[in-house]
Amino acid sequence: MEYARGAAIGDIMRERNIVLSGADILTQKGFTMVPNYLLISDQISPGAKLAYAMLLKYVWEKDYCFPGQETLAKEMGVTRQSVNTYLKELQQQKFIDIKRRGQGLTNVYVVYVKATTKKRRAQM
Repeated sequence: MEYARGAAIGDIMRERNIVLSGADILTQKGFTMVPNYLLISDQISPGAKLAYAMLLKYVWEKDYCFPGQETLAKEMGVTRQSVNTYLKELQQQKFIDIKRRGQGLTNVYVVYVKATTKKRRAQM
């Protein structure tokens, strides 16, 4: 199946996703699909893998998201400093880009769900 350039991940996933009937407490808030490559990667820590999954949870409707680090820390059950460490790991491995918006504003996280070259990323 081909997708138009610029399609949001949520649109792509909805087209391929399974519709569930009778959701229970574990499934009523949906699912987050994480690439297996990331799950088995020995290049990042388990905490960074969880941080990536959390960003994917937020990025559903768009190709970017902007949860605060305090929010991520609370939802992950870790400290804000740990979240910062995990996000830096993901950025160093080119799984995400972090765009700072300024004092008092949350960062914007661009989450990559497919491999891209450095040249192509520079154009984005």
